[in-house]
Amino acid sequence: MMEVTSIAEGIIIDHVPAGTALKVLSYLHIDPAKSTIALIMNTTSHRYGCKDIIKIQNETDIDLDVLGLVAPHATVDVVKNAQIVEKQKPRLPRHVTNVISCANPRCVTSSERDLDQLFHLSNADTGEYRCDYCDEAAKL
Repeated sequence: MMEVTSIAEGIIIDHVPAGTALKVLSYLHIDPAKSTIALIMNTTSHRYGCKDIIKIQNETDIDLDVLGLVAPHATVDVVKNAQIVEKQKPRLPRHVTNVISCANPRCVTSSERDLDQLFHLSNADTGEYRCDYCDEAAKL
């Protein structure tokens, strides 16, 4: 059995969909080369069958909106003095800016590079987002 020690200060992101931990880190703009990180991938989950867990030492502030977009069922435990002091639950953000890029080659964002990539939640049940400019569905 593999053992990963606990962290003294930082965050634990639990219930990340199996196999997506690296994608989650990328969307959160957390550089594994500059942070102390433990990734537990494809571990057993009673709730989901299989999951990833991300432990980040000395990081306590992440964008819950972005996390809600890429891992809506995740939970975030804030750790201080080796104790969990707070639990946070991300939710799907109603709007996201510069997280998703529009795939439509005819969208104004394809020709105007300085425009923000703006997307709105169009279906909360499916987690679908659409471009504010051309209404193209987002692909994560």
